[in-house]
Amino acid sequence: MKSYRRDEDQGGLEAWPFPEDGPSEYRIVRGNPRASGRLDIGSGDSAHRMGVWACTAGVFECVERGDELQTILEGRVRIVRADGTSAEFGPGDSFFTRKGERVVWDVLEDMKKVFFTHDRDGTD
Repeated sequence: MKSYRRDEDQGGLEAWPFPEDGPSEYRIVRGNPRASGRLDIGSGDSAHRMGVWACTAGVFECVERGDELQTILEGRVRIVRADGTSAEFGPGDSFFTRKGERVVWDVLEDMKKVFFTHDRDGTD
């Protein structure tokens, strides 16, 4: 099993651009956030995905694609939920989002996280 440590390079991250045209579960709100990531388990359409995701500062809105447990390795982010509640997370903090939940990601500092996603309607 892959282990993740904050003080080690997670390496191998590829650009995961936000879609620019048409209907999408992502919408850039402010700034120019750039995302990158790596899947260690699963694929884009798998029921279970685990990997590393990074994003530069900026604000975007998304509709979560699965139930997801996330742990911040570096940087800071404020998560704003559809009901207006928000919380700020930094290194070592974990949080959970649900499939279909609309969330605003206010990436305060370039960040990196590990994640595990379960899509109850996925293909696995």
